[in-house]
Amino acid sequence: MDLLAMMMLSSPKFIDKTGYFPDDNINTVFLQLNEGLREIREKLGEELYLKLREMSDRMRAHFEADAESRTDETIKGRAIIMEMRSLLKQSARKS
Repeated sequence: MDLLAMMMLSSPKFIDKTGYFPDDNINTVFLQLNEGLREIREKLGEELYLKLREMSDRMRAHFEADAESRTDETIKGRAIIMEMRSLLKQSARKS
């Protein structure tokens, strides 16, 4: 959830402006997201895990298509972040 919140704020380029994480970029952030999902795969269940991974791939495609935040692709990517957060919250309530 924390990573998704950071992604909302730093999209579409995912460059850290604080200086604490100078190596952050779209590749490292999506690696973190996908590895985090993989780590909780069993807890999520296979169906939800696969749905979240598909959403991650679509989100990345939107951000890559609008790296300068000039079209509505960034908005579409951020909408996926919100949807992912909602699904994860629902999953946590069921646990």
